[in-house]
Amino acid sequence: MSVNDTPRSSRLHIAIFGRRNAGKSSIINAVTRQDIAVVSPVKGTTTDPVYKSMELLPLGPVVFIDTAGLDDDGELGELRKKKTLEVLNKTDVAIIVIDAVCGVTSFDLQIAEIVQRKAIPTLGILNKIDLLEPQAGDLDALVKSTEEELGVKVVPVSAVGQLGITPLKKALIAAVPNEDDKFLIVGDLISPGDMVVLVVPIDKAAPKGRLILPQQQTIRDILESDAIAVVTKEYELKETLESLGKKPRLVITDSQVFLKVAADTPKDIPLTSFSILFARNKGDLEEMVRGARAIDRLQDGDKVLIAESCTHHQQPDDIGRVKIPRWIRQATGKHIEFDFANGMAFPDNVKDYSLIVHCGGCMMNRRQMLWRVEQAVQAGVPIVNYGVAIAHVQGILERAMSPFPLARLAWEESLPE
Repeated sequence: MSVNDTPRSSRLHIAIFGRRNAGKSSIINAVTRQDIAVVSPVKGTTTDPVYKSMELLPLGPVVFIDTAGLDDDGELGELRKKKTLEVLNKTDVAIIVIDAVCGVTSFDLQIAEIVQRKAIPTLGILNKIDLLEPQAGDLDALVKSTEEELGVKVVPVSAVGQLGITPLKKALIAAVPNEDDKFLIVGDLISPGDMVVLVVPIDKAAPKGRLILPQQQTIRDILESDAIAVVTKEYELKETLESLGKKPRLVITDSQVFLKVAADTPKDIPLTSFSILFARNKGDLEEMVRGARAIDRLQDGDKVLIAESCTHHQQPDDIGRVKIPRWIRQATGKHIEFDFANGMAFPDNVKDYSLIVHCGGCMMNRRQMLWRVEQAVQAGVPIVNYGVAIAHVQGILERAMSPFPLARLAWEESLPE
């Protein structure tokens, strides 16, 4: 997978905020040295958020998000501002662009307050310094006063004149949180030389000619950990395990074939699923495990939300729309209503549901997935991941949690008294 093929969900998300015509798009073009964002003297050129994936050394793969101006007005303007503020739920680093001629406005203070409340690393840019009149005062003093108003570090630049771009890049790099110790998908569970068996069904639901993204990323993580990845189908798993020269460190399966894989995998070999690994990597596995208990408490007439982050083509026996609702109804014996949401939109009315069942979130970054978990927790609604839910209704969740001591503890603590 080349840097250009790096999925958006695995890229650092850098979002640009500010008033209309403050120069947000020009900043992106100046930093990237490419005309990737449309610029115009006409206010409101950028309407919906625009995503541009690229490589920014030394940060590596990033995605810039160019947003609509916060001072957009009218009914349509309010919708654009809403979309702009929604971007914050996936933003790793926020940039607030200030028009040096106009100074800090109430709109700039609003976004600064929001990003600080969300604890998002933030950098301020004082743009258009080439347009300042001599009597505007000393630039250093202006930068200092702007920093005091916004409460963030501010870099003076002229995007059009290419002034201050190098210091801006250095400040942007410094603003990126250090996540060197962040665990990977499976890398912290294995050691160099370990063997990991991955069970990948190839059926009508499988994409033609390729593996799905969670499977690709897990294999890559295993290889980067200097371990050995053995890929097999569920019907060949038993033969595969018998033919190996040593016991594998771990078996990872597609959740849809959990029961068969559990039956064919010896009890002394740890077992989990791709979806559970992504529940940990993208979100909060302990919260998802606690949410699984809510399945047992569902009653007739309860509403359950099935949420997916992608918009894949629906299959006749689709995992989210068909299989999971069927399994939950079978496990509970209750008449339960299911609603469905897919893509980047997440319903505002989560409090109306008795349970949220979420996909692995491979198409979202970690911040966005954690925001969804937070929305559920604040609304008092249990949330569970596909893989965790499937393992629970099939009676093998405790075994699937064997590689994760904290998740097992959360499961035990959530037992009814």
